[in-house]
Amino acid sequence: MTENTFSFPRSTLEDLARRVLDLARDQGADASEVDVSEGLGQTVSVRLGEIETIEYNQDKGVGVTVYFGQKKGHASTSDFSDVALSAAVAAAVNIARFTADDPCSGLADPALLAHDFPDLDLFHPWDLSVDDSIVLARRCEDAARGVDARGITKSEGATLSRQSSQFIYANSQGFLAGYPSTRCSLSAAVVAEQDGAMQRDYWYSAARHPEDLDSAESVGLCAGERALRRLGGRSIKTGRYPVLFEANVASSLIGHLISAISGSSLYRQSSFLQDAQGTEVFASCVTIDEDPFLPRGMASGAFDNEGVATRARCLIDHGVLTGYMLGSYSARKLGLQTTGNAGGPHNLLVRGTGENFAQLLAKMGTGLLVTELLGHGVNTVTGDYSRGAAGFWVENGVIAYPVEEITVAGNLREMYRQVLAIGDDSLPRSSTRIGSVLIESMSVAGGE
Repeated sequence: MTENTFSFPRSTLEDLARRVLDLARDQGADASEVDVSEGLGQTVSVRLGEIETIEYNQDKGVGVTVYFGQKKGHASTSDFSDVALSAAVAAAVNIARFTADDPCSGLADPALLAHDFPDLDLFHPWDLSVDDSIVLARRCEDAARGVDARGITKSEGATLSRQSSQFIYANSQGFLAGYPSTRCSLSAAVVAEQDGAMQRDYWYSAARHPEDLDSAESVGLCAGERALRRLGGRSIKTGRYPVLFEANVASSLIGHLISAISGSSLYRQSSFLQDAQGTEVFASCVTIDEDPFLPRGMASGAFDNEGVATRARCLIDHGVLTGYMLGSYSARKLGLQTTGNAGGPHNLLVRGTGENFAQLLAKMGTGLLVTELLGHGVNTVTGDYSRGAAGFWVENGVIAYPVEEITVAGNLREMYRQVLAIGDDSLPRSSTRIGSVLIESMSVAGGE
């Protein structure tokens, strides 16, 4: 078996799925669903030019869910033998028999299941030897350390990873589909030092296809430059200032949105965006599209975890929230229909407002550029936001000096409505593609 070859052909995974569904039916289940998957990969890390780790991973699994009326049971196994499959189904059946009825449980509506399965170009195995992986990782780290031989004093190393996986999802309504996919990434992290003070920073690139990765040298160079530019950090005077979230941290703002509009938060009434569908939650300059069919997208897929067909939609239309993120269970709890988001959102594309990064700085004038966020001080029930941060103080549209040991605070409802501009500097490495985000005003707590 070569490093990029699965242990099982797709047909074997399909046969296993059918076998599990048959076993569930034979044990009296009214309905059932199964997920069969396999994954493998290789990760190589170097530090100070020396090999630090070489890791191989290979795993497989079967998860089965059975329904007796509206009672549900789930079990899983990593053993594909007939004995293990029978035992997993029996365990799921036993669990279901001891659970209470849940009127919202059950398979997805069969009318909503996917029937079209376009090729989204997600599978590109990288035939790269361990030796070649080591060479690439060393080139990446060398570039990071070579930015300034005196300034970059320590290294946390560089890592190259490549992963392949395949899966089949099937249910007793006749749905059976799946596909293979790949991911690869390259990263570096180094420490810069000046007058006894040290600053760490990193950079990485990730993609479905290795040809879409940034070069080893550019990743390392960026990591080294980012660490060096943080030297000499200081605090700033406490006050209210415009805040510019750099693209690599701006995606977290959208992550909080997704948490707030996800079905589980909504039916538990633990969201600051409760009953917000159809209302303006962002400034009118903000439009966010969800595109499950983006070629080589990091979250592309023709169906969700329940087999429901995905669809492209405008999630935020000029500031207005057009819909939620729902799977079948949460949709039933809310009296709505699934949005094909069982398992989470698909590719989120935040449209820019036409400015590049330099223009965003100029538009901000004087304020704070945030390049790193620390801690988890976000309350999705109230929308209150308070996180440690580091970045740069900007004066008259020009970066003046690095800042550290500060806190940025506000409320997400207000922050979303105060978005002034979104840059064109989005990063393709994530399933959320967003440029730097300028917010009109936030509270900034410094040491002065």
